[in-house]
Amino acid sequence: MESDPRAQRLVDMVDRYQAQLLRLCYLILRDTMLAEDAVQETFLKAYRAMGRFRGDCQEKTWLMRIAINTCRDMRRSAWLRHTDRSVTPEMLPPASVPFEQEDEDLLMTVMALPIKLREAVLLYYFEDMRVKEVAAALGVTPSTVTNRLQRAAKALRTALERGNDRG
Repeated sequence: MESDPRAQRLVDMVDRYQAQLLRLCYLILRDTMLAEDAVQETFLKAYRAMGRFRGDCQEKTWLMRIAINTCRDMRRSAWLRHTDRSVTPEMLPPASVPFEQEDEDLLMTVMALPIKLREAVLLYYFEDMRVKEVAAALGVTPSTVTNRLQRAAKALRTALERGNDRG
């Protein structure tokens, strides 16, 4: 029996990107089970679309875009709109290095950003993607990404300063 090159490519993508996609989906959806479903759906969509992937962007960027669109579709569902999606630090997957209190405060503040700003911040800072890659993943222009990152930075600065004034 001959092996299916698409199936092997999918296995390679799962090995390489599953953890990153799971983290991204979790931070967008704020629910572990939904994030796992979104990642599974992302890989299924990628497998189906593999023949149409032209290589205009990196494979990671392509998968991130599929994952973000899948999460957006899930967020639009009626059930999700009526569910409490608040996240506490205890709900987050364990970090690879210990978090300081300032790190936790920053992450929770990022999680409170509007979704479009949060997506840009997560891809740029947490996934270490360049502005051009973030733009491709989100389906927007690089200038839109830069604008969202600037707006997010301002919102984060304001929120963190407000938090420090209280503590």
